[in-house]
Amino acid sequence: MLCFIFHAHESLTVSKPSPMSLAPSAWLFINILLLLLRSFIHTVYATSHTIPINGTCDDKCGTVPIKFPFGTGFGCGHPDFARYIKCSSGTLQFSTGTGIYTISSIDYSSSTIIVADPLMSTCSSMQNSGSFSLDRTSPFTITADDIFVLLGCSTTSPVFDLDEDLCDTGSGSRICRGLYSCKGVTGIGLPQNAPSSTCCVYDSPVGLGSGYALDLPKLQCSSYTSIYGFGDEGDPMKWKFGISLQYNNSYYTDTCKDCEASGGLCGFAGLDQSFACICRNGVNTSNNCLGRGYAWSGTRGLKFQKKMILGGLWLSWMLLCLWRL
Repeated sequence: MLCFIFHAHESLTVSKPSPMSLAPSAWLFINILLLLLRSFIHTVYATSHTIPINGTCDDKCGTVPIKFPFGTGFGCGHPDFARYIKCSSGTLQFSTGTGIYTISSIDYSSSTIIVADPLMSTCSSMQNSGSFSLDRTSPFTITADDIFVLLGCSTTSPVFDLDEDLCDTGSGSRICRGLYSCKGVTGIGLPQNAPSSTCCVYDSPVGLGSGYALDLPKLQCSSYTSIYGFGDEGDPMKWKFGISLQYNNSYYTDTCKDCEASGGLCGFAGLDQSFACICRNGVNTSNNCLGRGYAWSGTRGLKFQKKMILGGLWLSWMLLCLWRL
């Protein structure tokens, strides 16, 4: 290490200590200093907040209003929901192990979302579908409003096993007849008003909670649909097609309410994903946007980190030089 020492009546001199010229106490001092500096830099980085990619969060994705616990990107909303919900090019998306689906609407009063599977059949358009599942650890469950219907099933499908009793034979037969009256049924290779013997209003043995799985290849069916509302029950064109999911709304705390009252949006930050109030100007705080509890934020936070690290390096260098004097 080089130490530049100015003297009143002398020119600048440069001294480079050799390992042999330093006393054991000096080496001990240097080692302690380096350990402290390393610990200091680690602490600065570890306590810094992970900010949203765009520097802030939005209260709308396309035409869908976004409120807690949802968010428009990583760092927005609650971390338990961030892995399942995100805003991509103005479209709010819901992800599971079987695919990425569009969220068409959110009802915050009932804590429900409506998910649209682009490959799911409707009265106007039927096609071969993929499977659908919910992760067991997700904060979502299938609601009691959902009626899943399997279409174009093989006669050897396990859903028709009389011992399993997986099909609703009461109102289910009316739903099947209604769907098979749609012109779109030709999309799965069936004639309009085909016999409903290949249709099943499906009662999943897994239950309707987290971990729900609809495996079409295993069930030997070509397509499925989900109906969460009937409107005019006699006209299948007016049925509401989509998957209604209930979400856990117990995450909404007084701290989040305080953040929202100050004009911020609730999010999370740091390695521990602790609560962060994300303000409109890109500043993140630990409680609200009224100036209390300042934390790391945007370029300001990064600049502050750099200044802290450079300051620590400068202080260490100066102390070592003073030790040599």
